[in-house]
Amino acid sequence: MSKPKRRITWVGIFLQGYTFYCVLMWVLGVPKALLGYMLVLPKGLPGYLVAWLLYVIGWYVINGMLASEFVRKTQLEADQIAAQQIQQTLHPQKLEELPGYKVETFYKPFREVGGDYFDVIDLPNNRTLFALADVSGKGMPAALLAANIQALVRSIANIEQDPLALARQINKHLSRYTPADRFATAVFILLHRDSGELTFVNAGHDSPIVFCSGSTTLLHSTGIPLGLFADAEYKMGSAVIPPNGVLLLFTDGLIDSIPAENPTQRLRDALADDSRRTIGTIESLVDPKLNKDDVTILLLKRTAASDPGTLPRLESPSHEPG
Repeated sequence: MSKPKRRITWVGIFLQGYTFYCVLMWVLGVPKALLGYMLVLPKGLPGYLVAWLLYVIGWYVINGMLASEFVRKTQLEADQIAAQQIQQTLHPQKLEELPGYKVETFYKPFREVGGDYFDVIDLPNNRTLFALADVSGKGMPAALLAANIQALVRSIANIEQDPLALARQINKHLSRYTPADRFATAVFILLHRDSGELTFVNAGHDSPIVFCSGSTTLLHSTGIPLGLFADAEYKMGSAVIPPNGVLLLFTDGLIDSIPAENPTQRLRDALADDSRRTIGTIESLVDPKLNKDDVTILLLKRTAASDPGTLPRLESPSHEPG
């Protein structure tokens, strides 16, 4: 409720409270000599009429403000439903099949709309761009910024398909056209489908996981979140998804919702079992009682075997035993 409406509502409450005060003083028969009694309407028919009139005015004022607030909230809920429907269209509804790969996604906003964004963009020369971002805050402001990032990724990816150029341009745009307290962590990964090679930029996001044959590669951060400083520097990392390997991208809402001392290890354990490498398995780790943020998961599985001789030799940013 706006400040002017709150003030008007308090006037109505005061009028009704004053009439109750007058009636109480009349009923209790408080001596007129008391100082407080000087503020009471005179007892008698005129006083009764004035008290009744003040009570009715207060009643209409309060109910009018409540009705106005009800209409406003109803309109706001309708806008939120419309925003939710629009945001659903911004996320890929049906992913195109990638020969030799299988992609699964899961998205659950904490409120009607969320600040998580993910996208899968098919590019020429057997390449695919995976984008995932987590905007600071929740609700409508975060959703608007997420939609802005989605539009930027889609427009820039048609021209600059390099994750490094993509991150730099989006960071400059957000730094210039968003409030200082708004930023987004993000990861942009370019997959060369023939070889399984990954080139990526991680802008302060939770490290995606590449898992295969009991070993884990973390795609660590290569720069700060987007939108903090226009001149921020980013680096590009590289890795490979081996045959039968998986790539897991997620937002921090997943980690925060897993009931364990080491939630990342629970993710690794789930990925270690070939039969459990599904989006449903990862989703089942989420405890609704702990969930207080948007949850986004993107799981990429390489199913087709490739000739090892065609795989480039790359230095992974981090390699840890499972």
